[in-house]
Amino acid sequence: MSKLAPEPHKNRQMAEWFGLDAARYDRARPGYPGALVDRIIGLSPGKNFVDVGCGTGLSSRPFQAAGCTVLGVEPDGRMADVARGRGLEVEVAKFEDWDPAGRTFDAVVSGTAWHWVDPLAGARKVAGVLAPNGLLALFDNGFELPEAVMKAQGEAYRHAMPGVTFQEPSKEDREGNVEEYAKQIYAKQYVKAAEGIQQTGAFTEPRELRFEWERVYTRDEWLDLVPTQGGMNHLDEDARARFLSHLGSAIDELGGTFTIHYATEGITATRR
Repeated sequence: MSKLAPEPHKNRQMAEWFGLDAARYDRARPGYPGALVDRIIGLSPGKNFVDVGCGTGLSSRPFQAAGCTVLGVEPDGRMADVARGRGLEVEVAKFEDWDPAGRTFDAVVSGTAWHWVDPLAGARKVAGVLAPNGLLALFDNGFELPEAVMKAQGEAYRHAMPGVTFQEPSKEDREGNVEEYAKQIYAKQYVKAAEGIQQTGAFTEPRELRFEWERVYTRDEWLDLVPTQGGMNHLDEDARARFLSHLGSAIDELGGTFTIHYATEGITATRR
């Protein structure tokens, strides 16, 4: 019988991969749509925010730009250092272990990070730091990669690791649309999160968020982003270089740019 992979919040080794090149992560990773930020601020009773798993501050800075005061809580000191360098106050701790020191907040947000938090312990911690009618908002970016680029990445993996079998994406994956991707994100990331929220008895029924948007990537921008996604951390330096070189040539043949369709999916709940 195969051993099941640990739940993300129990896999600290995987979580710490992203801090290996925190500056690249901050530079290359996508942000979040303005409509999402506006919706969350509109639902919050005030502008005093905590950002759980703030990383380098990608999810914090849009709220700061909109006039919110944001405190980041981040377990990886390397990521926190980059965030501080960009003007964010950060306290280094796992959120479940973080000491709020009696402080309360109008909103707790978490962008592409809540899967690293125990869903029930995290929801209980949020309930303890939110003001009455305070908001919990969790969100994540999913994307629909063009089929030609998906195929090119598969070929690049085979080129980088010729002795390793690479599983082609299924027909359903290749023909998926951004709405299906959004549903997949919700199913993977937020069903357990919603269960944890409901188990506390401290929140209103979680409600879904979804925003669709697009971004055009150049060859260099995509090659900068791919190593931040976690799937390349098992490659040695030579194999990674072969992968990126092969993928870059393939993108050049496709015209040097391509468009990604994003779906930012999440949930909100209000403190009773």
